[in-house]
Amino acid sequence: MDLLKTTIGIELGSTRIKAIMLDEKFNIIAQGIYDWENKLINGIWTYSIDLAIKGLQECYRNLAFNFKEKYNMPLDKTGAIGISGMMHGYLVFDSDDNQIAEFRTWRNTITGEASKILTDKFGFHIPQRWSIAHIYQAILNKEKDVEKISFATTLAGYIHYLLTSNKVIGIGEASGMFPIDSSILDYNEKMLDIYDELVNDNVSYKIKDILPKVLTCGSNAGYLTKEGALLLDPTGILQPGIPFCPPEGDMQTGMVATNSVKEYTGNASLGTSSNVTIITNKDINIYEQIDVITTPEGINAALVHVNNGTSDINAWVNLFYDVVKLVGCDVDKNTLFTKLFESSLEGNKNIDGMLAYNYFSGEPICNINEGRPLVIRNPEYPMDIKSFMRMNIYSVLTTIRMGMDILTNEEGIKIDKLYGHGGFFKTPNVGQLMLSSALNTKVLTLSSADLGGPYGMALLAAYYLFNKKERLASFLDNNVFSNIKSNEVMANNCQIDEFNKYYERFKKSLNIEKCAIKEFR
Repeated sequence: MDLLKTTIGIELGSTRIKAIMLDEKFNIIAQGIYDWENKLINGIWTYSIDLAIKGLQECYRNLAFNFKEKYNMPLDKTGAIGISGMMHGYLVFDSDDNQIAEFRTWRNTITGEASKILTDKFGFHIPQRWSIAHIYQAILNKEKDVEKISFATTLAGYIHYLLTSNKVIGIGEASGMFPIDSSILDYNEKMLDIYDELVNDNVSYKIKDILPKVLTCGSNAGYLTKEGALLLDPTGILQPGIPFCPPEGDMQTGMVATNSVKEYTGNASLGTSSNVTIITNKDINIYEQIDVITTPEGINAALVHVNNGTSDINAWVNLFYDVVKLVGCDVDKNTLFTKLFESSLEGNKNIDGMLAYNYFSGEPICNINEGRPLVIRNPEYPMDIKSFMRMNIYSVLTTIRMGMDILTNEEGIKIDKLYGHGGFFKTPNVGQLMLSSALNTKVLTLSSADLGGPYGMALLAAYYLFNKKERLASFLDNNVFSNIKSNEVMANNCQIDEFNKYYERFKKSLNIEKCAIKEFR
């Protein structure tokens, strides 16, 4: 085993911190994992940085143990490392690297005023999740320490900084902080000037001075420092000097993991949040429901981002698991999850007497600022577990459909297939068929589909390590995905019609959810 030809990708996701190690043929040779969850504290969805560091260390420890068990040798070096994480949010520090405020994640919907003003000023949609919306909202709120900001970054950017001392970020991740000009592969200069003029009376710094430097994939983003090596591996086995590729966002690692980085390809990532990304390389009109981000190379992409994905389904599965345990049965939770998903295919096809809103948190696409998970049914409608699961799976997809309708109907963006990845697609065919029904398109999953972000990040590290001036898409096509099998599913007309009926009822009844938010506190 030549460790200098291996790569490691680590992703700090919404519910798990995961690490994957690849050999020179891009086979997975070790994995690590750490479960965590965000908390709602004083109305803010957040994670503590201490927990992020602990989770990083535990995840890496599991990876190193897994590697040593397999190969009977210590993991003291690797060819390259990459860090990825949840995009967006508010993570700011003063000149002494003291954290100024709690980490405000993508899940928060507390920057509506800033989002609207910046969108109007820029002529470019700035979602509430984006870092610049959080920074400007802090100014509008007259937060006392906003003048002290010396460095603003994302979770992946900050972990990368701790490990390398470099304040840099991948261009895709950067595109969720501040708008990118793909012609110069950097922050949009015109919008930087507009922002600085807007806040000139409130802060003394220029916005670009506090943002991380933008790098494209394949660039060197620094080296593991001695302090960084001990932070990642407190045992002292891992040696400093390992090169890093630019840290990237989970949207970009999803693109890479599904080989969806060239124009007119697309992928769907369905997990705690849900997203569909289409690589367009074109300008998109302003829509509150659509983000414009970039690939790791800086190519424009249209993103339908939905705050709420599978959290409510997970909550129901946990409840059913508790019931199973209560009656003394011993069932593996993953097996139960799979069986429940499979049962949805046998549920009432129209489920016209049931409706669910899976909104754990606010949902900007629907102009909803708080979440209230909700199930409604007509009393005469028979409720069985198969139809109940079908309803919940449909409800994950309805808000995605709202955004996709804009891309297809208003922007004329057509795509004949999507690559799916994430836990939603782990049960064979079920998630694919349901998404195909919702979007009337072919949905494919690769045999690597359940590997997700850390796999994509490890591939970006490999692209840095092995690339010989080849474009990212060609590198992936020729070296990684040429022999990976895929499974294709296309819904029939009846299945598409069944989803459409549910979708129309979902939209018509949104006021029920809004009333629940108002009255149930």
